[in-house]
Order: sequence, then C-alpha cells, then structure tokens
Amino acid sequence: MKFNTKVIHGGQHHDPSTGAVMPPVYQTSTFVQNSPGQPVNPDYEYSRAANPTRSALENALASIENGARGLAFSSGLAATDCLLRMFKAGDEIIAMDDLYGGTYRLFTRLYKDSGIKFHFVDMNDLEKFQSLINENTKLVWVETPTNPLMKLADIAEIAKITKEKNILFAVDNTFATPYLQKPLDLGADIVMHSATKYLGGHSDVIAGALIIKDAALGEELHFKQFATGATLGPMDSFLVLRGIKTLHLRVQRHCENGMKVAEFLANHPSVAQVYYPGLPTHPFYEIAKKQMNGFGGMVSFTFKSGLKADAIKFLENLKVFTLAESLGGVESLANHPALMTHASIPEDKRLEIGITDDLVRLSTGVEDIEDLLADLTQALK
Repeated sequence: MKFNTKVIHGGQHHDPSTGAVMPPVYQTSTFVQNSPGQPVNPDYEYSRAANPTRSALENALASIENGARGLAFSSGLAATDCLLRMFKAGDEIIAMDDLYGGTYRLFTRLYKDSGIKFHFVDMNDLEKFQSLINENTKLVWVETPTNPLMKLADIAEIAKITKEKNILFAVDNTFATPYLQKPLDLGADIVMHSATKYLGGHSDVIAGALIIKDAALGEELHFKQFATGATLGPMDSFLVLRGIKTLHLRVQRHCENGMKVAEFLANHPSVAQVYYPGLPTHPFYEIAKKQMNGFGGMVSFTFKSGLKADAIKFLENLKVFTLAESLGGVESLANHPALMTHASIPEDKRLEIGITDDLVRLSTGVEDIEDLLADLTQALK
C-alpha cells in the first residue's frame, strides 16, 4: 500500500464479531477464560497486556512506520522511559543536544542516579559524535527536526555508524511524522512518537508510541511495558487511531501553512531569525530535502530586539493562534519555550544551544492561511 492508503487500512481489519468498520472501544479490564489459563481468545487475558482497541492502534503504528511491532503508551515520556529500562548502570547513551524539555528532564533528573551516563552532542558534528562512542555506548537518541530549534540530523549517516558499532539507534519522529520521514527505512532501530501531537492531531488525547524494526526487540519492550504498566487506555487508543486516518490530509496542510508562515516571518522587519527547514537559508535545508518529503508545520523565530518582553507581547496579542503548550493539533498554537515547554532545562544550557528568551515556537494549524498571516501581522505591530 502507498502511504495515503496505509493510514486508513494498514494493519487494520473489520471487527470480527460485528463487522464494524472502525474498531470498537473495548472498555474492559479483563477477558473471560474457558478454563484456568485458557482464555477464549488467546491474545487477550488482561488489558494491561493487550486490549483489542490498543492492538488495532499498535498495528496501524507498525504499518505507517514500516516496523515489526508498535506499542502504544500513556504518553511520549512513558514510551521513552520504557526504552530506557533496557539499560543498566555503566551503560552510556549519546543524545542530540537540542531536545524536548521533558526528554532532557527525564535523562538528566529521573535517571541521574541510575548509573547510566548521558552525553549531549551536536549530531551534525559526526567526528565529535564518534569520539564519544565506546564499549559502554548502548543507545543513540536523536530528534529530527528538533524541538524547538528545528535542527536536523542525517539519519542515514548516523545509522551507518551505529550499525557498525552495534548500537541501538532511536529517533523521535514527532515533528516530522511518518508522512514526511521514515527513520526505520533510513536505518534507525526504534521510532518514538509523542502521539499527543500530529498522530492524534486534535489536542484531545495524551499518548505515546514506540515502533520497533526488530520483532524480538519489540517483544522485549512489550514485556517491559506490560510489567511496568504505562499502557494506553482503549478510548485514547481509539482517538489516536482515528487521528491517524486523516494524518496525510492534515500534515499536507500543516506543511503548506508552515512554509507560508516561515516566508512571512523571514521578510518581517521585526524578526531576526526564522528556524524552518523548508527555507533555503536554513543550515540543514539540504538534509531536509534528502530525508523528508516535506518540511512540516513547526516554525520558530526570534526578534531583532532580542527582548523577552517583545516575545511576550507578541504572544499576548495573538487572536487566532492559541497561547498553549503542545503542538500538532488542527488549531494553530504558539509557545514560549524558555518559559513553557523547555523551562526544565537550566538557563545556561538553554542559552548554550540557542533557546533564547526572545524565541517563539509556532505550531501552524490547518486554518485558512490568510487568517493566520493576518493574526501574525497584527500581533507583531
């Protein structure tokens, strides 16, 4: 199947008991058994282990990312935490230096006493990246594009190194979505999504996902998920699956609007720098063209004044864009990373990687572009 068909039909089956086109919400915690240890359906005993609605979503996730196994979690951070449980004291993880604030917090605060050592590096400096690899290196973690500075990493080039060194390679594909980028096809082993964002697409669910290339590794991660319990409930699974069925339509409009917003901002006299991989001036434009099928709906920018006050004034003046955390919904959202999504990163670290106090991140929605540009125009006065 091609992608637009796959998001609707990939890995999906009509409900066998009723013929329902959409999988029902199996709002049950447990399943009947004919005899002890002999469930009526061998796939389902207890919903923490497996639930038919969640299974439908997980099959769809595996299909759209071309993976062997999909796993649905209660949040993107729960998915990331499950992966980290693969490792032990003495292991080392190399991560991209520009990360979602929650991921950075999980790595540096929740796991600080675990004995796992984390390194943060610019993944475009492959020489420096390789210098950090040693016999204890077990995982490479990359976001591309990154949150919020829209940095990119060359997935195929990094995969060559990780395969040679027998290191697991995981990619946070939240910003790009599988509509625009397929990390497993480019050589990664694991894909993570905050399915709250584009996969759900309607700002009405918190969810996460892991999609694994190798079936045996997928089974091992499923056991860890089952044993620790951060599974996605049936109603939330239904909502994400519903969102996936229109992913291609929504992301196409997100890309169209994102490009026009980026071009508008790049020509505005009050704007200093625009971070959008679809602009030829973006430092990773060539990588974006190489590994993505479009440039997405996320745009960040700074002010020529460099003033935090100007960023706050702009955000307070918006009328169509909504000032709120998160991204990837049908509605346009605006965010101040230093005060909101990335506040958990220490100020010196934020400044070191370029998250300044005048940085604004926009998630362009699917509204009429004329309304979005008019809103930006009046808010920038």
